Amino acid sequence: QETRSNEESTDESEEDESEEEPKLKYERLSNGVTEILQKDAASCMTVHEKFLALGTHYGKVYLLDVQGNITQKFDVSPVKINQISLDESGEHMGVCSEDGKVQVFGLYSAEEFHETFDCPIKIVAVHPHFVRSHFKQFVTGGKKLLLYERGWMNRWKPSVLHEGEGNIRNVKWRGHLIAWANNMGVKILDMISKQRITNVPRDDISLRPDMYPCSLCWKDNLTLIIGWGNSVKICSVKERHASEMRDLPNRYVEIVFQFDTEFYISGLAPICDQLVILSYVKEISEKTEVECCARPRLDIVQPLPESCEEISSDALTVRGFQENECRDYHLEYSEGESLFYIISPRDVVVAKERDQDDHIDWLLEKKKYEEALMAAEISQKTIKKHKILDIGLAYINHLVEKGEYDLAARKCQKILGKNTELWEFEVYKFKEIGQLKAISRYLPRRDPVLKPLIYEMVLHEFLESDYEGFATLIKEWPGDLYNNTIIVQAVVDHLKKDPQNRTLLRTLAELYTYDQRYGRALEIYLTLRHKDVFQLIHKHNLFSSIRDKIVLLMDFDSEKAVDMLLDNEDKISIDRVVEELENRPELQHVYLHKLFKRDHHKGQRYHEKQISLYAEYDRPNLLPFLRDSTHCPLEKALEICQQRNFVEETVYLLSRMGNSRSALKMIMEELQDVDKAIEFAKEQDDGELWEDLILYSIDKPPFITGLLNNIGTHVDPILLIHRIKEGMEIPNLRDSLVKILQDYNLQILLREGCKKILVADSLSLLKKMHRTQMKGVLVDEENICESCLSPILPSDASRSFNVVVFHCRHMFHKECLPVSNTVSPVQFCNICSAKHRGPGSAILEMKK
Repeated sequence: QETRSNEESTDESEEDESEEEPKLKYERLSNGVTEILQKDAASCMTVHEKFLALGTHYGKVYLLDVQGNITQKFDVSPVKINQISLDESGEHMGVCSEDGKVQVFGLYSAEEFHETFDCPIKIVAVHPHFVRSHFKQFVTGGKKLLLYERGWMNRWKPSVLHEGEGNIRNVKWRGHLIAWANNMGVKILDMISKQRITNVPRDDISLRPDMYPCSLCWKDNLTLIIGWGNSVKICSVKERHASEMRDLPNRYVEIVFQFDTEFYISGLAPICDQLVILSYVKEISEKTEVECCARPRLDIVQPLPESCEEISSDALTVRGFQENECRDYHLEYSEGESLFYIISPRDVVVAKERDQDDHIDWLLEKKKYEEALMAAEISQKTIKKHKILDIGLAYINHLVEKGEYDLAARKCQKILGKNTELWEFEVYKFKEIGQLKAISRYLPRRDPVLKPLIYEMVLHEFLESDYEGFATLIKEWPGDLYNNTIIVQAVVDHLKKDPQNRTLLRTLAELYTYDQRYGRALEIYLTLRHKDVFQLIHKHNLFSSIRDKIVLLMDFDSEKAVDMLLDNEDKISIDRVVEELENRPELQHVYLHKLFKRDHHKGQRYHEKQISLYAEYDRPNLLPFLRDSTHCPLEKALEICQQRNFVEETVYLLSRMGNSRSALKMIMEELQDVDKAIEFAKEQDDGELWEDLILYSIDKPPFITGLLNNIGTHVDPILLIHRIKEGMEIPNLRDSLVKILQDYNLQILLREGCKKILVADSLSLLKKMHRTQMKGVLVDEENICESCLSPILPSDASRSFNVVVFHCRHMFHKECLPVSNTVSPVQFCNICSAKHRGPGSAILEMKK
């Protein structure tokens, strides 16, 4: 991705067409560095967590803070500084230059080493723990790799570690391992055993090693990353098994990843389990068609066993990139902070891992406001540059610009929260673009509450263009959000233009309800026949207002109206309701019928009236009413039923009035229903009625069949059979006779079964009584004689006594019992005999 510096109108990374977010961000190291590079050129740099050390082509070494400010300057040589090395503490520095000079000195001590060689010294590396007395070592590289160790009397003793394969181009010291590169390849030396444990040859020997130098980087104490030409190798130092040692070193190196890159490598650095690669790029100019230097690239790749996956790739616009070669670029990094420094002769660029603020910046730049808002909410404790509210407001503005007004209004709920000023600002903004309707559904109604003017403004907007939406808001919004009087007047004004508009009338009724003008609201609801009328009456106890509107309520919903009236008899009396419904008998009947169902006695004074009402409007319920009512005049009812020829009701009334024979005659003559006649006769259980039924049926064969099938349990069938005329043809006579015989057999079987059960039960109870009477009875000093009421047992236990105990548990002294006049030896309890004589009153005598 391409960014621009505020101080320099210079691109720092090329904008990529893809939507993938960059992994790093870039900024130019300025301040003192800018001053240095205006007069000089950078040749090398080393990074410590506390400071930076920059070497130049004019032989100067500058110590810089992380902002690029110069803190110290050293004039080392008049020619190019080739390498700067620092120990881990940052207290000792090694410097080598093109004129063969090598210096190792303490930044905060007088300790110093100077040496001048007869050839350019390309590299120097001090021991990582140089600050410790027993690790006073450093190596230099020119034509030989020399190790310097401080020995006796602080003298430095050199020793040759390697020579004969060309100039030493690079050295990296980590722990006890030294890795270096010469013209032939990369070697690793174990400083403990002083053994060289590997040789990794370079792949492309056609490249000049001075123009395309090797890049080395230790990822950790045992992992070395090698970049040379366009080849990358990741090597792992491992311990050799004791059985494999023989004459071999105790360690060996295994190449775990190896892959090629598209461009030439100028530097390497690890980032987690990935690699940062600085690449030198050449391209063909479109104008001259000649190969020229392009902007260097900084790539993040994921190593694979034989290839790599590109994670990100940025082209860097550094000053003077057109004139630079592969050897002019260097990549240094700070392990603790994941800072990467790209060094070129005229520029130093710092690459940092992007933090959450940068991520949000990128999302906002790409107009991904939803994701930016979510990222800010998740990381609200760590972000420093952004505020959730600012991102949210930008998101709302973006949605409004896109015309997504509903979504923008919905997001206001979450983003604006309880900030009333912002809410009111957004409402006015929506008003300016004519989208008040969009935000109306999401306006806060409780905590916070906006100014009444805001809600009134929205309601007026709906009232002018959308009656249904206006009605919905009135129903959903609490009445205290706005000035109810103003809105009522506005609705009334609109009703003058359209007086029959049901939506406006319904809304006006709701507004009257909010304003506690329930009478007016009730009138509108009744006019509209609105379902909420009953709820309104109940909720606000408007029964006094509906005394003269009962007919309207009944016309609207008779069932609900009747239930309401009956549930509130104490507020509107039965008499008042009946009076109001006098001119609407059909409604009067509905009310009285439901009243009768609830309580047969409450409306007894209207039972006579109800006979006519049932006969006129609800005949199916007339007979049940006559049966259940004990207050209706039977003569009046009989008169009405006979006038209307209601046979079933007339039969019932005749039987109830004691005229069963007339009732039976009507059943036989009017209904001609033998089954009903038989059922009637069974109910009355009158012998004379059965006789009349038989006489009436004797010359009607179908009636005879019905009688034969049904009277067997009430009348002796022989009486009927004897009266049947000789030769009369009776349908299904045989079946009827068979049924009579079967019924008789069934009766016999039932009687025998009952007898067996009775005998078995009697025997069982007798045995139970016998077992009970055979049990002993406890007699102690608490019992008394039922005759003399003195203790049943004498106080002197040595004196003999006689006690009589009955099975009913009454006890007597024997002398207190009266002498029996009967010859029978069995005595009975006087108390129980006075009530009744039963099996529990026989005697049980005790003697001592």
